[in-house]
Amino acid sequence: MVADVKDRGLLTPVAIREGHASTDSEFGNQPWNSDHDYIATAVFSQLEGRTVVCSEADARERYGDVRTFRTKFRPMKQILLGDELPVMIKVAVRASNDRVLGVHMIGSDVAEIIQALGIAVKHGVTKADFDRTRGVHPTAAEKFSTLR
Repeated sequence: MVADVKDRGLLTPVAIREGHASTDSEFGNQPWNSDHDYIATAVFSQLEGRTVVCSEADARERYGDVRTFRTKFRPMKQILLGDELPVMIKVAVRASNDRVLGVHMIGSDVAEIIQALGIAVKHGVTKADFDRTRGVHPTAAEKFSTLR
């Protein structure tokens, strides 16, 4: 794919988006650029790990004062299935404006959650937005609305 040669965010969805931008700009008379901020990524393994960039360290380097929120718990689904592994969540927030900069999850079945959070983070969700949202109980995603 044309996008693969750009060496930015070496992920299939990034390459597809870059390819669309290139084709639309060159042949569709609709020029646009694909940005690379807040890309959701996943590590597919026995214990899934997901993230929406940026990391806490990157956030501190880029924005300075960053607050973090963490939790570790076992969702009802895991308990009922006998899964002993907890889900771990970490959220990095810019202190000056409450914007969520990074979301990290480790645990079973977290890929679907991180995709939705990628959209929210990309569009400037704040910690206060998370706090005002009512969670779906009992789910792992619910913890984003109860982090303190």
